[in-house]
Amino acid sequence: MNYFEGRTILLTGGTGSFGQHFTRTALAKWDPAAIRIFSRDELKQTEMERKFDDPRLRFFIGDVRDRDRVRRAIQGADVVIHAAALKHVPVCEYNPFEAIKTNVLGTQNVAEACLDAGVPRAMALSTDKAVSPANLYGATKLCAEKLFVQANVYAGKHATRLCCVRYGNVVGSRGSVVPLFRDQASSGAGELTVTDQRMTRFWITLDQAVQFVADCFVAMSGGEVFVPKIPSTKVLDLAEAIAPGIPIRYTGIRPGEKLHESLITAEEARHTVDKGWCYVVEPEHAFWSPLDAADGTPVAEDFVYSSDRNTQWLDIPELRELLATVPHATMAVPAPVG
Repeated sequence: MNYFEGRTILLTGGTGSFGQHFTRTALAKWDPAAIRIFSRDELKQTEMERKFDDPRLRFFIGDVRDRDRVRRAIQGADVVIHAAALKHVPVCEYNPFEAIKTNVLGTQNVAEACLDAGVPRAMALSTDKAVSPANLYGATKLCAEKLFVQANVYAGKHATRLCCVRYGNVVGSRGSVVPLFRDQASSGAGELTVTDQRMTRFWITLDQAVQFVADCFVAMSGGEVFVPKIPSTKVLDLAEAIAPGIPIRYTGIRPGEKLHESLITAEEARHTVDKGWCYVVEPEHAFWSPLDAADGTPVAEDFVYSSDRNTQWLDIPELRELLATVPHATMAVPAPVG
């Protein structure tokens, strides 16, 4: 089912990796009436406008920290996807006040604007780092999840319903470790840097992330955190897939970095269901009336969905096949795994 056909979509952080891929897919497959790109960077907007050249696109300069501008941009939208965030772990650690203003207060501004404008459905994009956070970035995304879920309380009996999507590292996105390994392999440095040989991560492609968001808009009733079923990879296998035979230098795990990431904790398992195509963390305190009853099979009480205990794994040949679909040109400034 296509939820977006004929609807006006507002996309915060729309010039980012997810935003551009979502826009490309939506224009080609889902026939929205309009897509509003809301972001701060005029250069990225100008480049995106030139690249897409589609009359259904609208470009709004603004910052999610600016409540009035957010409200003006959202007015008349049918769908809101909140992807804007400060995402680089060390940057958030070094600039904590700024991370909170964007990731927490900015998310509150988006949620309140959706409620005030009566937007039927809104979704915030989250991350595995929001689960038992070990760094400020993860903590701000946990707050953002809580704000979006419990904002349904303020909607009451009105039409607006809000939910979240939580997934792992995106292959091909800005900040992925992939460009770091590629740059090191092509620079002639003679080694790759890895923080710890035991490290594992969840992986999802941009295609999968965009389709998952689309599917969740159809399935949502309000207050859920949707979690896709995605594979894990060992960081050493990823290094071998990108640069076979190149020596590894271990730099040591950094502050705020985990060996393994989680998408669902044992505490959340008590209110999580398996819908077959995904997991859904249902709201613990649904003081509102969901649109319809959620279906699915409750997971075991001791269920934990973590990258080291996953049942799906990408081996080195599968990683090479996946990486072949990610052109070098899509990569930007690399960030360390964290």
